[in-house]
Amino acid sequence: MPQPLRFGVVHDFRSLPGSETPLPQVYAETLDQIRLVDQWGLDLVWFTEHHFVEDGHLPNFVPVAGAVAAITQHVRISTDILLAPFAHPVRLAEDLAVLDQLSGGRMELGIGMGYAAHEFAGFGVPQKNRVSMTEELVDILRLAWAGERFSYHGRRYHFDDLQVSPQPIQVGGPPLWIAGMSRNAALRAAKFDTHLLPQGPRDVVLDPWRETLRSTGRDPDDYRVGLIRSVFVTDDAERDWARLKQAERYRMSVYARFNETTPDHLPALQDPKSSIPQGWLIGDEDHCVQVLVDYLTEFGITDLVTWGAAPGMAPSLMNESLERFAKGVVPRVRAEMEKGTP
Repeated sequence: MPQPLRFGVVHDFRSLPGSETPLPQVYAETLDQIRLVDQWGLDLVWFTEHHFVEDGHLPNFVPVAGAVAAITQHVRISTDILLAPFAHPVRLAEDLAVLDQLSGGRMELGIGMGYAAHEFAGFGVPQKNRVSMTEELVDILRLAWAGERFSYHGRRYHFDDLQVSPQPIQVGGPPLWIAGMSRNAALRAAKFDTHLLPQGPRDVVLDPWRETLRSTGRDPDDYRVGLIRSVFVTDDAERDWARLKQAERYRMSVYARFNETTPDHLPALQDPKSSIPQGWLIGDEDHCVQVLVDYLTEFGITDLVTWGAAPGMAPSLMNESLERFAKGVVPRVRAEMEKGTP
């Protein structure tokens, strides 16, 4: 049976240079919004990670996850994504264990390898090591959360006779996700038996994962597929898209700058027209419900989050739309999807 649908918000805590919304206001309004999101009944709060960006893009999810755990009761807290090559696996295991304790067992973790050359240069990490560092981090997290002493000797990490304490509340640790922007990444998620965060063409980043699960006796319906697909609920789409368009152009320009310095190992990003759609969905409740039902059905998405803020805009400007999304769209989408479930 398919996993139940979950919906939420994602944040990156950015304040453009010269913005009228300074970074302290972004943090304060974001936390206020997340408190409301929890009260409105949404399920998820995700955080992204990038480094050395002039707009202050969130470099570390741990402090804000702790703050969110303290002010919410229901939402599950995760990342899309943690950049694995820049995290020490044992320290990360400890951080997640503490966060799981703080949140009452509400933590999850989305993991990716990173691709921006300037970040690897900034941390002094060879980009060629990113695959082995990511895979070993997953191995070590699971060993650390098994509740036993362990040793590990890989290509990148070596530990002897460690026992992580405290342990997470969730047995085996927070659920893990792997981000996929290539076929190899999708196969990696299947290999490590994780949920999937696909980004790119369906036949590259999603179908191979499901096919591999089936071929090894596992049911894809036992797993989750998560995606950022922003929704802005409004009765005046033309007016509100004009406000959002500039912010989104800025967001895309930052990613384009990252890509310019990155070797050609990102096939999923090289043909955005063939990718699983992640552009903004803007319209009234009826329009958003119909598009989302079709979208979730077509791609088998179980977890969908919308940006809770746009770069250069105060997060509070999104609150009216988010309330309409939580109260007027999500319940109807769930009901429509349940009708189609055998």
